[in-house]
Amino acid sequence: MPDTVRWGIIGCGNIARKFAGCLSAVPGASLEAVAARDLAKAEAFAADTGAARAVAGYEALVADSAIDAVYVATPHPMHEAAVRLAIEAGKPTLCEKPFAVNRASAEATIALARAKGVFLMEAMWTRFLPVSRQVAQWLADGAIGDVRLATIDFAFRAGFNPESRLFSPALAGGGLLDVGVYTIAYANMVFGALPTKAVGLATLGESGVDEVAGYVLSYPGGGLGVLSCGVRVSTRHEACIDGSTGRIVVPNYWNGSRATLHAEGREPVTVDLPHEGNGFEYEVREVQRCLAAGLTESPTMSLDETLAIAGAMDDLRAQWGLRYPME
Repeated sequence: MPDTVRWGIIGCGNIARKFAGCLSAVPGASLEAVAARDLAKAEAFAADTGAARAVAGYEALVADSAIDAVYVATPHPMHEAAVRLAIEAGKPTLCEKPFAVNRASAEATIALARAKGVFLMEAMWTRFLPVSRQVAQWLADGAIGDVRLATIDFAFRAGFNPESRLFSPALAGGGLLDVGVYTIAYANMVFGALPTKAVGLATLGESGVDEVAGYVLSYPGGGLGVLSCGVRVSTRHEACIDGSTGRIVVPNYWNGSRATLHAEGREPVTVDLPHEGNGFEYEVREVQRCLAAGLTESPTMSLDETLAIAGAMDDLRAQWGLRYPME
């Protein structure tokens, strides 16, 4: 890879804007181009974010020899097509979470990347935040003994609009794919393993998608992740990790900077590790680190884990009777 990785962004929504904003905090990264189906939209996005140029269409972006890596930020159901374009063109790719609408889609895309030997990673930015790294280190050091329980939530209240991405079945709406994916990925980090079973209940709203849900994931060794998500109620956005000799509490775990370790027989220890930019910069650094090392997958956010997350969400939706029109 060159000294400066020139990024191209597919999709011009809010998440893409945040990603564009983080690149200035990443040494050796630049925003080369952005693409949308509507060139005028791409041009406006480029002007707002400082991208070098706008490109009409995703095909043109992935074919551009000036692009070294691609970030996919389209709506959920469009991820597979966009990622496949990038992989077929040999472009290392970072795909926004949820990686795919279901496991079958994820499997097909990942199989292609592995066959082509092209780097691919799900953009689980929370995994790479400094405070997440600190929590993972505490757990690895046995600071709270054997981890038995992780209670993690992520729900917010949105106004009902059946045509919006949060409520439309055609856009794979609902809380699970939008924010529940964070809870599952964080539980995986806590237990250092992939879930063996997922069971849960959900309230399906007027448009048929999950508006509020609670679910439990089991892990090897007996650990349990007690998780919840939703788009019609606001919750604390907290991760509480209970072990045999202590507890770790992480407020706003998905985008925060603070965590407190409560170890038995010791005074609580609180760390505050502010982001250098908006927080997205750490996943970009991971991609660029992997590319410099010649890796095609991240050992910290592996494609096997992406498959497991997609499978757990499939299992939960099957229990809820929630199937999207494109499936």
